[in-house]
Amino acid sequence: MNDSNTSLRVDDFSAFFYEDYNYTDLGNTTDFVVDERTLLCSPIPIADAVNISFSVIYVIIFLVAVPGNLIVGCVICSNRRSLSSSDVYLFNLMFADTLLALFLPFSAVSVVHGWIFGDFICKLVSLVKEINFYTSILFLVCISVDRYMVIVRAMESQNAQRRLCSSVACAVVWFFGGVLSLPSLYNEAYLSKNGEQAVCAERFEVHSADEWRLATRILRHLLGFILPLVVMLTCYSVTVARLLRTRCFQKQRAMKVIVAVVVAFLLCWTPFHVTTMVDTLLRAKAIQFSCFTRTSVDVAVFATQNLGLVHCCINPMLYAFVGEKFRKRLMQLLQRKQVLDRFSISRSSRSSSLASEFTSNFL
Repeated sequence: MNDSNTSLRVDDFSAFFYEDYNYTDLGNTTDFVVDERTLLCSPIPIADAVNISFSVIYVIIFLVAVPGNLIVGCVICSNRRSLSSSDVYLFNLMFADTLLALFLPFSAVSVVHGWIFGDFICKLVSLVKEINFYTSILFLVCISVDRYMVIVRAMESQNAQRRLCSSVACAVVWFFGGVLSLPSLYNEAYLSKNGEQAVCAERFEVHSADEWRLATRILRHLLGFILPLVVMLTCYSVTVARLLRTRCFQKQRAMKVIVAVVVAFLLCWTPFHVTTMVDTLLRAKAIQFSCFTRTSVDVAVFATQNLGLVHCCINPMLYAFVGEKFRKRLMQLLQRKQVLDRFSISRSSRSSSLASEFTSNFL
């Protein structure tokens, strides 16, 4: 390197830095405040034991819901001639719960190992969950309107005509439930933020994610909970008030199962709706954002969603313990299939063998 080049070499810029930048102007000082909304919140640490526990819960729900709902379906179908319109709605509600339960093993595996089933199964499972979300409450609305028309309005018509109307109503419910569930097709399988496991979750375009998410949430809150809840509470309030003024104990007993089904649905799904509403307000910046609030809402949404999944195995238990008509039909079905006869014969033969053994040993 020659002398001319060496003269242009500068090893210490401190002099230039001091002259150009190192000055103090007390009149124009600026305080920098970090906006927490622009920061990424730390992921929620979840122990493996918690994930395994939720996976076991999914499996238990699957093992209880599928056979329980199939038994309900068999009992309802075994009395086709005497089916009421409410039975038709309850059968479709059973079918929706069974469909949801059949896909729970996918969720059980994904909780522990992440989503390993690909994009198509992700969309299918999300679509089934969303359809169950809408159809369950819409079928309960149909039942509440049907009970109102029969008890309050004293609507009398032939069973065949009422079953036809209820079948058409069920077809309409399935159609609208499918249409309202189409946004779930935005769910995709992709790597999570930490890059360790794949997840199956909604994934909108970056420039329109907030608008799409807000629109789908408002649709879910209004058509999937608030409006159906208003209709149900109105119909059942008037219906129960009418029953209390009459002495028709048979209709009052019939209402026990329906009211129990509605109460069970609300207990299972209302916490999820409330937490998702809070999540929507948080995303819409109607609630002051903080990482603590964001984390708390995420945990609440996950927990209440799992509580809602429990609902698909509760209805068969309600029918068995509350519904006298259901128990009677079940006994008739078992007698028709000669299950009770075989059980009674085997039990009587075993009792006689025990009795003879007792006689030979002690007499």
